[in-house]
Amino acid sequence: MADQPQRPRQDPLRARPGRKANENAAPSSVQVLDRSLKLLELVAGADGAALTDLADRSGMAPSTVHRLLTALSGHGMVVHDAETGAWTIGLKAFEIGNAFLRFRKLGTISRPFLQQLMERSGETANVGIEDGGDVVFISQVESHAPMRAFFRPGRRGPIHASGIGKAILSTWGQPAVERLFATRPLTRFTENTRDTLPRLITDLAAIRSRGFSIDDEEHTLGMRCLAAPIFNEYGEAIAGISVSGPAVRLPDARLAELGPVVRDAAEGVT
Repeated sequence: MADQPQRPRQDPLRARPGRKANENAAPSSVQVLDRSLKLLELVAGADGAALTDLADRSGMAPSTVHRLLTALSGHGMVVHDAETGAWTIGLKAFEIGNAFLRFRKLGTISRPFLQQLMERSGETANVGIEDGGDVVFISQVESHAPMRAFFRPGRRGPIHASGIGKAILSTWGQPAVERLFATRPLTRFTENTRDTLPRLITDLAAIRSRGFSIDDEEHTLGMRCLAAPIFNEYGEAIAGISVSGPAVRLPDARLAELGPVVRDAAEGVT
């Protein structure tokens, strides 16, 4: 019996006639994210949008739109009105957008206070926020001195070995501090680092009492820092303001003099 000619084996990812190849394959996580953000933008731009309208405007199948909206709803990014069928923007999306505006506004509002601090102290002045248990610097006015502190905006630092970090931590209750360091180490950078919980908690109590923190060469030998917390309208510490410089220019007497100045600047920004 003659051999039958073999049919070419079809690539399972090859598109059928009239269809794109990627429609047959499961969408990648990047595609899912891209589609979800596109939907979020469409929902945000409408005063309540029906699923069919979103499908038409996005070019996605209604089933895909429903699946993505359901996932976004689970994270509080969108809300579905069961009576009207409309999808609207959720509280979590508002909170995220509001956070951007708050910190953008914080950078603008703090600028003259940073300038005044730098001129008064002769040292670099900074504003930073807490994010995920770290300090992130968002704004700075540099000292004119040849030897000075420098923190590039966006740089992250350890919260327990930072003037701003300790100023923010001093506004937390002890249980919150203990929870944070139950899952992360108190890394030792110098012999002055508060590298045990009792040592850190004792320092936070002193900071609370005087209203400003001191980074006494705890992250970098030869550098000292003064900082105080900045509060929002709800009394929550959302940031800190500081002056940083070489220890030779910031002896104890100078720290005592500048501490209240930094504290007043924080109150001014608040």
